[in-house]
Amino acid sequence: MHWFEGHYGGMHIIWWVIWVIFMIWIFATPWDIPGQRTKKETPLDLLKKRYAKGEISKEEYEDIKKTLQK
Repeated sequence: MHWFEGHYGGMHIIWWVIWVIFMIWIFATPWDIPGQRTKKETPLDLLKKRYAKGEISKEEYEDIKKTLQK
């Protein structure tokens, strides 16, 4: 039998190269795992978001901000 002769002989090698590149990509890609590499929001960040959304008034924002900065 002549496995690598003919028109499709090199295709087998190309598929192996593609497979190896795919596996390297899978294992080298940084996946987002909950709790890792994520910036945790500080209480002040959360306060700023609540104020920006209009959930709290300016007075409440200032009071809570003073409390957090103590």
